[in-house]
Amino acid sequence: MATHKDLIDQIRRDFADTASWTGRPAPSPQLLAALAAVDRADFVPPSEVEYAYVNAPLPIGHGQTISQPYIVAIMTDLLELAPEDAVLEIGTGSGYQAAVLAKLARQVYSIEVVPELAAWASRTLRRLGYANVEVKSGDGHAGWPEKAPFDAIIVTAAAAQIPGALVQQLKPGGRMVVPVGPPGGEQKLTLIEKTAAGETRSRVVLPVAFVPMVKKA
Repeated sequence: MATHKDLIDQIRRDFADTASWTGRPAPSPQLLAALAAVDRADFVPPSEVEYAYVNAPLPIGHGQTISQPYIVAIMTDLLELAPEDAVLEIGTGSGYQAAVLAKLARQVYSIEVVPELAAWASRTLRRLGYANVEVKSGDGHAGWPEKAPFDAIIVTAAAAQIPGALVQQLKPGGRMVVPVGPPGGEQKLTLIEKTAAGETRSRVVLPVAFVPMVKKA
């Protein structure tokens, strides 16, 4: 059975294998430390614990998944977080990505459209001592205006198009990572950077496959 160390070693190999797309041949030392400090087994359902260290997405109920660890790692790395940063996450899921972000940033605000998942993630993060993560249930398309602006924004579900509200809530000099594309169709992990003047530029990083970003009923 795979171990936590095996998983981190696989993430390193995936970084090397995808460097021609991402421009990132290896995870940063800070990211590696965060990945080592967060145990994915704490964030999967009991039925999936034996697969926690497999480098693949896993079901967490309600039609949602916990992302492939390599994808968690590369999306986090692309944000280039600093210790004083405030991060907005759209799509809390079980809380694994939020926990990795919390090891690298000052504060993480996370929105989950499924109330049951928001409650589960919040309980798990509290139990594990993540005092710098705040989770709420809501529609991620609107962002979290009361907490804006953000140094970085990460979206862990595929948006049909880049949500304008999120771009508005990104600080000048900030970075946003979002998968863009239709459900089951061609999706592209996209990095958006906002210049000091408030202009945005974007580039496609990788082809990806995510569950769709859901609007709250």
